[in-house]
Amino acid sequence: MKNIIKILGGCALALAVAGSASAGSFEDSMGRCLTKNANTRDAAMVMLECTADAGKLSGCKVLDNTQPNKGFDKAALCVAEALPMGSKTGVVKVPMRFPGGG
Repeated sequence: MKNIIKILGGCALALAVAGSASAGSFEDSMGRCLTKNANTRDAAMVMLECTADAGKLSGCKVLDNTQPNKGFDKAALCVAEALPMGSKTGVVKVPMRFPGGG
């Protein structure tokens, strides 16, 4: 649980440091990934485990998906490619919440 809190805090800090242009491009990437892979009206939570290095995530795998076979796993993996990680390194767990209703 502490790692999840650290990642969420790190993601928020990375977005704040990266500035609004990068944050906007991340939000655009998230929207594209979700629209391409899953139904935006549905909600889901996906937990990834990835390797963080040089400000990026790689080698991600899905640990948990509340909506199996609905494309949220693919959407989360796609979003992970654009998620800014700042200086965090090592194996990290990345929770992704897709709120639905869109």
